[in-house]
Amino acid sequence: MNVMIIGSGGREHALGWKLSQSPRCDKIFFVPGNAGTAQIGTNVNLTLEPVNTKNADAIDYFCRQNKIELIVIGPEDPLAAGLADRLARPGRSVFGPTAAAARLEADKAYAKHLMRLASVPTAEYRTFTDPEAALAYVQAHETPLVVKAAGLAKGKGVMVCDNSDQAAAAIKRLMRSNEFDQAGKTIVVEERLVGQELSVLALVDGDTIFVLDPAQDHKQVGEGDSGPNTGGMGAYCPTPLLSEELTRQIESEVLVPIVDAMRREGITYRGVLYAGLMLTAGGPKVLEFNCRFGDPECQPLMMRLQGDLLEAMLATCHGKLEQVDLSWDPRCCCCVVMASRGYPGPYEKGKVITGIDRAQASEGVRVFHAGTALKDGQAVSAGGRVLSVCAMGDDLADAQRRANEACDKIHFEGAFFRRDIGYRVMAKV
Repeated sequence: MNVMIIGSGGREHALGWKLSQSPRCDKIFFVPGNAGTAQIGTNVNLTLEPVNTKNADAIDYFCRQNKIELIVIGPEDPLAAGLADRLARPGRSVFGPTAAAARLEADKAYAKHLMRLASVPTAEYRTFTDPEAALAYVQAHETPLVVKAAGLAKGKGVMVCDNSDQAAAAIKRLMRSNEFDQAGKTIVVEERLVGQELSVLALVDGDTIFVLDPAQDHKQVGEGDSGPNTGGMGAYCPTPLLSEELTRQIESEVLVPIVDAMRREGITYRGVLYAGLMLTAGGPKVLEFNCRFGDPECQPLMMRLQGDLLEAMLATCHGKLEQVDLSWDPRCCCCVVMASRGYPGPYEKGKVITGIDRAQASEGVRVFHAGTALKDGQAVSAGGRVLSVCAMGDDLADAQRRANEACDKIHFEGAFFRRDIGYRVMAKV
């Protein structure tokens, strides 16, 4: 079977690496891919930004010419734009939800409304399209708030505010300065929840839900969760925050109700459903839903996954998840993101990367490329998040140490990374 993977990040490299291990996998094509994906498949230079009829037709034509039988759509933007709908054909499986289902991630106001209808536990909120009304609302609240762009903002449109002045500044950035263009035209203002965050991902085939091992992401750019939000600076899996009982509770109170709510709206959900949760004193509450594998949560998940990912994806596409048999390596995996100086703000590109082979010489270490490109046969930086460095360990402390040691062996000008991935739970052990 020939496979196409849409995307160019660490998530797509990790998915390709795992799919390549399937005995049914023949060729893998990445659109557009990166320097790392070129080592396990073929990068295809087809533009995707923005997704439109012209490039969707070009991808469809390429798939027909190369007998692609499975398409995996990694990022949120093409899902929200309906690429899964446009590429669906008889004899071809597309792993990723339709545009209608992906609205759960693409429109936070819609997601909050659906959660309310389904009685899914989440923070109290208000939605605004008028900046003056939003400013009046936050100025009347002394409690800490969270201001979110309702649209897609690459994981950077969430602003956690300590007071009304910070909330007002966030509203002005989103609605007046248009920092995230159309994504900030509608905003959601929520109560600020207190507790530990974690990520619960599940495969959903329309009826059956297969919950994957839980992970914990670290979104702030600086150690100790300081500084602005990013797309994710690291993650580890599994997390000790979730017991089997709590996992069942999340499945029954969060995942099942939201899938059923979409079904009542005439939407069949197939693909990955990602619940970002806060474990509050009153129980787990949903911060957001994503409609694809998280990045960087996907990388440690793929490192630990035991079983055939290709078969699992096909089963998800065709309503046969009950037949899937997946298990997990009992060890822990820590993923540390190496980023470009300046990220999540402006950063330079084209910095030569060295030391990846040296890092991967250590047992249980794998480096997934994210923001990289090939220039004169060398890998160079091409994004804010450049590499996802993963290491397996007997426990989280061991995995973190090994991942940090691997990062120390890799060099590119301006590189930085957090050394404290997993610190939130390690301090409690």
